[in-house]
Amino acid sequence: LHPDITVAWVNSKASLEKQSLQIKDAVALIAPSYPIPAQLIEAAKDLKLVQVTGAGTDRMNLTELKNAGIDVANHGGGKADAVAEHTIALILSVYRKLHLLFRSVESGNWGRDLPRDLPYESHEIAGKTIGIIGLGYIGKQVAQRLVGWKCKVIYSDVSPAKSEIEKELNVVRETLDKLLRKSDIIVLLVPLGPKTTKLIGKRELNLMKSSAILVNTCRGPVIDEKELIFALENNTIMGAGLDVTDPEPPLPDNPLLHMDNVVVTPHRSSAVPEAGEKAQRFAIQNAIRVARGYDPLSVVAVD
Repeated sequence: LHPDITVAWVNSKASLEKQSLQIKDAVALIAPSYPIPAQLIEAAKDLKLVQVTGAGTDRMNLTELKNAGIDVANHGGGKADAVAEHTIALILSVYRKLHLLFRSVESGNWGRDLPRDLPYESHEIAGKTIGIIGLGYIGKQVAQRLVGWKCKVIYSDVSPAKSEIEKELNVVRETLDKLLRKSDIIVLLVPLGPKTTKLIGKRELNLMKSSAILVNTCRGPVIDEKELIFALENNTIMGAGLDVTDPEPPLPDNPLLHMDNVVVTPHRSSAVPEAGEKAQRFAIQNAIRVARGYDPLSVVAVD
């Protein structure tokens, strides 16, 4: 670190009074994605940035921090590669029925127990239309990878990507409804907030192709889970790959855990050491930027 920058540790297990003393001179705070107590916000008169190492900030008191003149920044793409890879792994698992094939081999059936019709037949990803809802750090990484798989990639986002980014990734922006109608594989990569809670519900599921699959590696409440279960049970859509559920962990009797056309993983898409290292490095560098008087990067918008 630069000699004019001091690093201090805040003991989150100490009393708020002690934490207030530890944080009172801070200009940047690297913290978990949890609410910052009002007493600490009041004590940190010079605080300009709360930096987290994850992607989601939905559990934080963003409005309160913004009103105090404090920005919140996320991982800055540090975990984008890991989540993008996990997203594609879920696509492959659902589309090629890998979970069923693994189970068949483990049981000694060598595939003889698997019917060859829907929902058990496998499909190629090549030539399919992939719809990405949320073209942020992770969405861009997913798009970049899938274009190389001979896929057509479209996206929906509240803000259009720069034209050079669209050209580089070979992606086309669509409205949400058109994306839902056109896509064979739909990937959810939006932050959770008031505007994205239950973004995918009954109406949206009914717009999708009956042969489509839905993959969610952002936050569980982005999907109306009861409507998703109904859609899967009634073949409104073909399948789903979920790294997140609502709630987490899901109850043992949740039908999603027992469907052959669904793959569920335990919110571990970014749980690799490389992602943690990149996110931590970005967090430190962003805090240093603020300490030196520059504006932070990767600031989270507040609805």
